[in-house]
Amino acid sequence: MSTIAAALASAVAELRAGGIDNAPGDARRLMAHALGIAPDRLTLALPEPVTPDMLARLDRAMKDRLERKPVSHILGYRQFWGRDFKVSPAVLDPRPETETLIAAALAGPFSRVLDLGTGSGCILLTLLAERAGATGTGADISSDALAVAVENRAALGLDDRAVLVQSDWFTSLAGRFDLIVSNPPYIALPEMAGLAPEVLRWEPMMALTPGPGGLEAYRAIAAGILPYLMPGGRVLLETGPTQADAVAEMFAGERLDPVALHKDMDGRDRVVELRRRA
Repeated sequence: MSTIAAALASAVAELRAGGIDNAPGDARRLMAHALGIAPDRLTLALPEPVTPDMLARLDRAMKDRLERKPVSHILGYRQFWGRDFKVSPAVLDPRPETETLIAAALAGPFSRVLDLGTGSGCILLTLLAERAGATGTGADISSDALAVAVENRAALGLDDRAVLVQSDWFTSLAGRFDLIVSNPPYIALPEMAGLAPEVLRWEPMMALTPGPGGLEAYRAIAAGILPYLMPGGRVLLETGPTQADAVAEMFAGERLDPVALHKDMDGRDRVVELRRRA
């Protein structure tokens, strides 16, 4: 009888032949999913024989992956800051570079957080999970995205500290916050064609691009932010690698002073930090 190790080797070869970049890593995650075990337990299971049910589950997952469905969508979750967040085609997948924003936020004090364009809720919910006693609001124009965020909020036990609101930026919001964060859409529309199929086919366009220039969402946030930001409060905005200077200049005209420009793990400009003048 064939072993799990042999089935894994076959899966790696099939993904490579299908043009999947990270074939070994993806195959291991899909195999663990088919077995119903954590990926870090897979090595221990490799000598065991395969079963027809396991092969059927693996076959379904492999078919999806070869159609360029993201592994996160096959599994139903993506890990972010050490926690699993449900994802779906209604939300942007949490990405490692966004953890740059989390680290910058946690480096300073806050008690009331506003997350604009919250999507899966990964930014807001991570900040609240890491900062006991803090409360926050996540706003998103998409009701489907908010439904995913509601599930993530419940899974993390944060129903009593996180409010989720359907809002086109600030239109349905009230109150003031000492920290406002956002990972808004920032890919210019002409650049969309260059994205990987996993992104173009499976992630929501409205979470990827705001329009032709890529800066439209920042302009909308800058125009409405002051009534919601306490004096001395901070703003943290994820940007594309070439947009940070333009975004910082845009917000400086709204009585906000640049504090820092945070680079991601690849050394690219990623998060603009500003503070409202007291």
